Amino acid sequence: MIRNVRFLRWAVGKSFTSGKSTTTVAPSSQWNAGIIAQPSSGIATCNIKPLSALSSGISANPAAGFSIASRQIHTKGERELVEFLAEEIVAEKKASPSATIPTSLNGFAITCNKADVELTKSSEREKITISFNVNHTVDMEGEEAEATENKPEFSAMKSRPQFEVDIVRGGTTLSFTCSYLPGEAQEGEYNDVFSIDEVTIYQGEWSDKVYAVAGDVLDGYLYDLLMNFLEEKGVSNEFAEKMSDFASAYEHAKYVELLEAISKFTVEKK
Repeated sequence: MIRNVRFLRWAVGKSFTSGKSTTTVAPSSQWNAGIIAQPSSGIATCNIKPLSALSSGISANPAAGFSIASRQIHTKGERELVEFLAEEIVAEKKASPSATIPTSLNGFAITCNKADVELTKSSEREKITISFNVNHTVDMEGEEAEATENKPEFSAMKSRPQFEVDIVRGGTTLSFTCSYLPGEAQEGEYNDVFSIDEVTIYQGEWSDKVYAVAGDVLDGYLYDLLMNFLEEKGVSNEFAEKMSDFASAYEHAKYVELLEAISKFTVEKK
Protein backbone atom coordinates (compact mmCIF):
# COMPACT_ATOMS: atom_id res chain seq x y z
CA MET A 1 0.00 0.00 0.00
CA ILE A 2 1.85 3.04 -1.23
CA ARG A 3 1.77 6.14 0.95
CA ASN A 4 -0.56 7.88 -1.52
CA VAL A 5 -3.21 6.21 0.63
CA ARG A 6 -2.34 6.97 4.26
CA PHE A 7 -4.81 4.68 5.94
CA LEU A 8 -4.65 1.08 7.14
CA ARG A 9 -7.26 -1.62 6.76
CA TRP A 10 -5.34 -4.26 8.69
CA ALA A 11 -8.02 -6.03 10.75
CA VAL A 12 -9.36 -9.49 11.30
CA GLY A 13 -11.33 -10.76 8.35
CA LYS A 14 -10.46 -7.73 6.20
CA SER A 15 -8.02 -7.49 3.31
CA PHE A 16 -5.67 -4.75 2.22
CA THR A 17 -3.69 -4.04 -0.91
CA SER A 18 0.07 -3.43 -0.90
CA GLY A 19 1.49 -2.74 -4.33
CA LYS A 20 -0.24 -5.27 -6.56
CA SER A 21 -0.88 -7.98 -3.97
CA THR A 22 -3.85 -8.54 -1.67
CA THR A 23 -3.57 -10.13 1.79
CA THR A 24 -6.36 -11.40 4.00
CA VAL A 25 -5.87 -11.47 7.75
CA ALA A 26 -7.05 -14.58 9.53
CA PRO A 27 -9.10 -14.44 12.75
CA SER A 28 -7.06 -13.70 15.85
CA SER A 29 -7.55 -17.23 17.25
CA GLN A 30 -5.34 -18.55 14.45
CA TRP A 31 -2.40 -16.23 15.16
CA ASN A 32 0.58 -17.51 17.11
CA ALA A 33 4.16 -16.41 17.69
CA GLY A 34 6.35 -16.45 14.61
CA ILE A 35 10.02 -16.44 13.73
CA ILE A 36 11.31 -12.97 12.95
CA ALA A 37 14.05 -12.45 10.39
CA GLN A 38 15.70 -9.18 9.51
CA PRO A 39 17.97 -9.39 6.45
CA SER A 40 20.73 -6.92 5.66
CA SER A 41 18.22 -4.75 3.78
CA GLY A 42 16.78 -3.69 7.13
CA ILE A 43 13.30 -4.97 6.26
CA ALA A 44 11.92 -7.22 8.98
CA THR A 45 9.69 -10.12 7.99
CA CYS A 46 7.45 -12.21 10.16
CA ASN A 47 6.73 -15.85 9.39
CA ILE A 48 3.57 -16.73 11.33
CA LYS A 49 3.25 -20.38 12.33
CA PRO A 50 0.47 -22.27 14.10
CA LEU A 51 1.01 -23.25 17.71
CA SER A 52 1.53 -26.90 16.82
CA ALA A 53 4.51 -26.05 14.66
CA LEU A 54 6.15 -24.19 17.54
CA SER A 55 5.68 -26.81 20.25
CA SER A 56 9.10 -28.35 19.59
CA GLY A 57 10.86 -24.99 19.96
CA ILE A 58 12.26 -22.39 17.59
CA SER A 59 15.25 -23.19 15.40
CA ALA A 60 17.44 -20.80 13.43
CA ASN A 61 17.33 -20.69 9.67
CA PRO A 62 20.92 -21.05 8.42
CA ALA A 63 20.01 -19.75 4.96
CA ALA A 64 19.05 -16.33 6.30
CA GLY A 65 21.67 -13.61 6.16
CA PHE A 66 20.66 -12.35 9.59
CA SER A 67 18.15 -14.21 11.75
CA ILE A 68 16.57 -13.54 15.09
CA ALA A 69 15.46 -17.12 15.67
CA SER A 70 15.78 -16.87 19.45
CA ARG A 71 13.43 -13.92 19.54
CA GLN A 72 9.66 -14.06 19.28
CA ILE A 73 6.95 -11.47 18.85
CA HIS A 74 4.24 -12.24 21.40
CA THR A 75 1.62 -9.58 20.71
CA LYS A 76 -0.85 -9.50 17.87
CA GLY A 77 -0.16 -5.81 17.28
CA GLU A 78 3.58 -6.36 16.86
CA ARG A 79 3.04 -9.26 14.44
CA GLU A 80 0.68 -7.23 12.30
CA LEU A 81 2.94 -4.18 12.35
CA VAL A 82 6.05 -6.13 11.28
CA GLU A 83 4.22 -7.95 8.50
CA PHE A 84 2.67 -4.76 7.17
CA LEU A 85 5.93 -2.80 7.30
CA ALA A 86 7.76 -5.52 5.35
CA GLU A 87 5.42 -5.13 2.40
CA GLU A 88 5.01 -1.38 2.81
CA ILE A 89 8.76 -0.73 2.63
CA VAL A 90 9.08 -2.78 -0.55
CA ALA A 91 6.12 -0.95 -2.13
CA GLU A 92 7.44 2.48 -1.14
CA LYS A 93 10.90 1.74 -2.55
CA LYS A 94 9.34 0.67 -5.85
CA ALA A 95 7.32 3.90 -5.89
CA SER A 96 10.34 6.09 -5.09
CA PRO A 97 10.44 9.14 -7.41
CA SER A 98 14.24 8.95 -7.58
CA ALA A 99 16.79 6.18 -7.14
CA THR A 100 19.44 8.58 -5.86
CA ILE A 101 19.43 11.91 -4.05
CA PRO A 102 21.45 14.56 -5.97
CA THR A 103 24.15 16.59 -4.24
CA SER A 104 23.71 19.71 -6.37
CA LEU A 105 20.97 21.60 -8.19
CA ASN A 106 21.55 24.30 -10.82
CA GLY A 107 24.92 25.23 -9.33
CA PHE A 108 23.72 25.10 -5.72
CA ALA A 109 25.50 22.58 -3.48
CA ILE A 110 23.05 20.53 -1.40
CA THR A 111 23.66 19.47 2.19
CA CYS A 112 21.11 17.54 4.26
CA ASN A 113 20.85 17.06 8.00
CA LYS A 114 17.91 14.81 8.88
CA ALA A 115 14.80 16.79 7.83
CA ASP A 116 16.76 20.00 7.16
CA VAL A 117 18.02 20.83 3.66
CA GLU A 118 20.36 23.64 2.65
CA LEU A 119 21.42 24.75 -0.82
CA THR A 120 24.36 27.14 -1.14
CA LYS A 121 26.12 29.01 -3.92
CA SER A 122 29.00 31.43 -3.38
CA SER A 123 30.81 34.04 -5.43
CA GLU A 124 33.37 36.71 -4.62
CA ARG A 125 30.55 39.20 -4.09
CA GLU A 126 27.98 37.23 -2.12
CA LYS A 127 26.75 33.94 -0.71
CA ILE A 128 23.25 32.65 -1.42
CA THR A 129 21.69 30.12 0.94
CA ILE A 130 18.32 28.44 0.45
CA SER A 131 17.06 26.45 3.42
CA PHE A 132 13.94 24.44 4.20
CA ASN A 133 12.62 21.54 6.27
CA VAL A 134 10.73 18.66 4.64
CA ASN A 135 8.57 17.79 7.65
CA HIS A 136 4.82 18.11 6.97
CA THR A 137 5.39 19.43 3.44
CA VAL A 138 3.73 16.79 1.25
CA ASP A 139 0.30 17.13 -0.29
CA MET A 140 -1.67 15.46 -3.04
CA GLU A 141 -0.82 16.71 -6.53
CA GLY A 142 -4.14 17.45 -8.11
CA GLU A 143 -7.55 16.14 -7.17
CA GLU A 144 -8.28 12.54 -6.30
CA ALA A 145 -9.17 10.68 -9.45
CA GLU A 146 -11.81 8.05 -9.96
CA ALA A 147 -10.39 4.55 -9.85
CA THR A 148 -10.34 2.93 -13.27
CA GLU A 149 -8.17 0.37 -15.00
CA ASN A 150 -6.20 3.04 -16.84
CA LYS A 151 -6.32 5.75 -14.21
CA PRO A 152 -4.63 5.72 -10.79
CA GLU A 153 -6.84 6.04 -7.74
CA PHE A 154 -4.69 8.73 -6.19
CA SER A 155 -2.32 11.38 -7.53
CA ALA A 156 1.34 11.57 -6.59
CA MET A 157 2.40 13.33 -3.42
CA LYS A 158 4.59 16.42 -3.78
CA SER A 159 6.70 18.26 -1.24
CA ARG A 160 6.31 22.03 -1.43
CA PRO A 161 8.11 23.39 1.63
CA GLN A 162 8.25 26.99 2.70
CA PHE A 163 11.83 28.11 2.10
CA GLU A 164 14.21 30.90 3.09
CA VAL A 165 16.52 32.66 0.63
CA ASP A 166 19.39 34.51 2.33
CA ILE A 167 21.70 36.67 0.22
CA VAL A 168 24.73 37.68 2.29
CA ARG A 169 27.14 40.45 1.35
CA GLY A 170 29.74 41.21 3.99
CA GLY A 171 27.87 41.40 7.28
CA THR A 172 24.49 42.24 5.73
CA THR A 173 21.78 39.71 4.88
CA LEU A 174 18.84 40.31 2.57
CA SER A 175 16.36 37.57 3.45
CA PHE A 176 13.20 36.31 1.72
CA THR A 177 10.64 33.87 3.07
CA CYS A 178 8.86 32.14 0.18
CA SER A 179 6.03 29.65 -0.26
CA TYR A 180 4.79 27.52 -3.16
CA LEU A 181 1.53 28.63 -4.70
CA PRO A 182 -1.35 26.16 -5.14
CA GLY A 183 -2.56 25.10 -8.56
CA GLU A 184 -0.86 24.96 -11.91
CA ALA A 185 -0.49 27.51 -14.68
CA GLN A 186 -3.05 27.24 -17.46
CA GLU A 187 -1.90 26.83 -21.04
CA GLY A 188 -0.83 30.16 -22.51
CA GLU A 189 -0.69 31.83 -19.09
CA TYR A 190 2.30 32.77 -16.95
CA ASN A 191 1.86 32.11 -13.26
CA ASP A 192 4.51 32.20 -10.54
CA VAL A 193 5.33 28.88 -8.91
CA PHE A 194 6.12 30.54 -5.59
CA SER A 195 5.45 33.82 -3.82
CA ILE A 196 7.34 36.10 -1.43
CA ASP A 197 5.79 35.89 2.03
CA GLU A 198 8.18 38.22 3.80
CA VAL A 199 11.25 40.38 3.21
CA THR A 200 13.79 41.61 5.74
CA ILE A 201 17.35 42.93 5.84
CA TYR A 202 19.66 42.94 8.84
CA GLN A 203 23.24 43.19 10.03
CA GLY A 204 24.96 40.25 11.71
CA GLU A 205 22.62 37.71 13.30
CA TRP A 206 18.84 37.83 12.91
CA SER A 207 16.65 38.43 15.96
CA ASP A 208 12.97 39.08 16.67
CA LYS A 209 13.72 42.80 16.85
CA VAL A 210 14.53 42.92 13.11
CA TYR A 211 11.78 44.58 11.05
CA ALA A 212 10.17 42.51 8.29
CA VAL A 213 7.43 43.32 5.79
CA ALA A 214 4.84 40.91 4.40
CA GLY A 215 4.95 40.30 0.69
CA ASP A 216 1.25 40.94 0.17
CA VAL A 217 1.51 44.55 1.41
CA LEU A 218 4.46 45.47 -0.80
CA ASP A 219 3.94 47.83 -3.72
CA GLY A 220 3.02 45.68 -6.69
CA TYR A 221 5.83 46.97 -8.87
CA LEU A 222 8.38 46.56 -6.06
CA TYR A 223 7.16 43.00 -5.54
CA ASP A 224 7.74 42.22 -9.25
CA LEU A 225 11.22 43.75 -9.09
CA LEU A 226 12.10 41.60 -6.08
CA MET A 227 10.87 38.49 -7.91
CA ASN A 228 13.07 39.46 -10.88
CA PHE A 229 15.95 39.98 -8.43
CA LEU A 230 15.50 36.44 -7.09
CA GLU A 231 15.35 35.05 -10.62
CA GLU A 232 18.68 36.71 -11.42
CA LYS A 233 20.14 34.98 -8.37
CA GLY A 234 19.01 31.62 -9.70
CA VAL A 235 15.76 31.30 -7.75
CA SER A 236 13.42 31.18 -10.73
CA ASN A 237 10.12 29.40 -11.29
CA GLU A 238 11.93 26.62 -13.12
CA PHE A 239 14.40 26.26 -10.24
CA ALA A 240 11.55 26.17 -7.71
CA GLU A 241 9.92 23.30 -9.64
CA LYS A 242 13.18 21.35 -9.59
CA MET A 243 13.64 22.09 -5.89
CA SER A 244 10.15 20.73 -5.22
CA ASP A 245 11.05 17.55 -7.12
CA PHE A 246 14.19 17.20 -5.01
CA ALA A 247 12.26 17.84 -1.79
CA SER A 248 9.70 15.20 -2.81
CA ALA A 249 12.40 12.59 -3.43
CA TYR A 250 14.25 13.44 -0.23
CA GLU A 251 11.10 13.47 1.92
CA HIS A 252 10.11 10.09 0.47
CA ALA A 253 13.55 8.67 1.30
CA LYS A 254 13.22 9.92 4.89
CA TYR A 255 9.76 8.33 5.07
CA VAL A 256 11.18 4.95 4.03
CA GLU A 257 13.94 5.36 6.64
CA LEU A 258 11.25 5.98 9.25
CA LEU A 259 9.40 2.80 8.29
CA GLU A 260 12.62 0.80 8.47
CA ALA A 261 13.46 2.27 11.88
CA ILE A 262 10.01 1.34 13.22
CA SER A 263 10.40 -2.19 11.86
CA LYS A 264 13.83 -2.55 13.45
CA PHE A 265 12.56 -1.13 16.75
CA THR A 266 9.68 -3.61 16.80
CA VAL A 267 11.87 -6.70 16.43
CA GLU A 268 15.11 -5.73 18.12
CA LYS A 269 16.11 -7.26 21.43
CA LYS A 270 15.09 -5.21 24.42
